[in-house]
Amino acid sequence: MPPNRSAARRLLLHGPTMGTRWSVICDAPLDADSHVLRGAMAASVAQVDTQMSPWLPDSDLNRLNHTPPGTWVALPAETLEVLAHALDVCRHSQGAFDPAVGALVDAWGFGAARNAPDAAAIRAASQATHPPTHEALELDRATGRARKHAPLQLDLCGIAKGYAVDRMAGTLRQLGIRHALIALDGELRALGGQADDRPWTVAVENPVPGRRSVHSVLELRDLAVATSGDYRRYLDIGGARLAHTMDARRAAPVRNEVASVTVLARRCMHADAWATALLVAGPTEGPALARRMGLEALWILRRQGALAALGLGRFGQTCASINGEY
Repeated sequence: MPPNRSAARRLLLHGPTMGTRWSVICDAPLDADSHVLRGAMAASVAQVDTQMSPWLPDSDLNRLNHTPPGTWVALPAETLEVLAHALDVCRHSQGAFDPAVGALVDAWGFGAARNAPDAAAIRAASQATHPPTHEALELDRATGRARKHAPLQLDLCGIAKGYAVDRMAGTLRQLGIRHALIALDGELRALGGQADDRPWTVAVENPVPGRRSVHSVLELRDLAVATSGDYRRYLDIGGARLAHTMDARRAAPVRNEVASVTVLARRCMHADAWATALLVAGPTEGPALARRMGLEALWILRRQGALAALGLGRFGQTCASINGEY
C-alpha cells in the first residue's frame, strides 16, 4: 500500500542565493522544524557560494584564480570535487564545457568585472592561449590542493548550482527527509516521490524570451534534471541576442540553433555540466556526444522560425515517468 500522506506535512522553503533563489518542497515528518530545515538549506548553499563564487573576491575559487601558475593552493574537498568533475566533462566534451572561461565571461559583460562587452578585454581573452584546461589544471585531492600550469581564470557557474542542489539533497537526507523536490534556477533534484507515492512533476519550459510557457512535463523520482539555454540571461547588442554561456572554442558567447538543452542524471551537478556542454556543442555535435556518453537529453531547436524538439533516452516520450537511483 502507498505511504499514508497524513503522517507527513507539506513544507515550502525558499531563500536567496547566487543572485537567484533556492526552493524546496518537502513532505516532512510531523515533528520536523521548518526553521531548522530552512537554516540548514541556507547554510548548504551559502557554503557552495563561499567556496566557488567568481563574484566573491575571497572565495576559494578566486584564491586559486589569483595565485600564479606553478603554486599549490589548498582547497576544500567540495571545491576539488566540483573541479574534478568539471575537468572530466571538459575532457570528454573536447572543450564544449570549459571551466576556464572566466576571462571571457568578464570580457563579454556577464561577470563581476563589467556589465557590458569590452572590445579590448574580448580581444585579450580571445588571444590568450593555454593547454586544454584538463591538462593545465592539476588536482591533488588526496592532500587537498590544486595548481595551475598556465594562467587560467576559472568560472564554475556552469556546474556549481547543480552541486548546490546536491548538497541540499544530502542535507535533507541527513535530517530525515525522504520526500522532496529541490530547485535552484533551472537545476532540480527529486528525493524519492511525494509522501503519497506520486512522482514529483516538473515542467520543461518553452525557450521563449520574456514569456513562460510549458513545452513538456516530467515526472521524477530520485533523479536530477538541469536545463541550459540562451533565452533567460543574455545581452541585446544592436538587435543581436548574446547568450551568457561561453563557447571557449570560439572565444565568444554560444551561437547556434540550440535554444535549450535539458539533461537527466543521478546527480544535479552532472546534469548541470552536461546541459551546458551540449548547448555549446550544438545541434549536430551535441546529440552525437550525448549518444557517446550515454546521456538522456532533450534539445529544443530554433529552425525556420519555429521550435523543434529532439529527445534521447526517456526524453523520447512526451510525458515520461522517470525513475533513477541515488
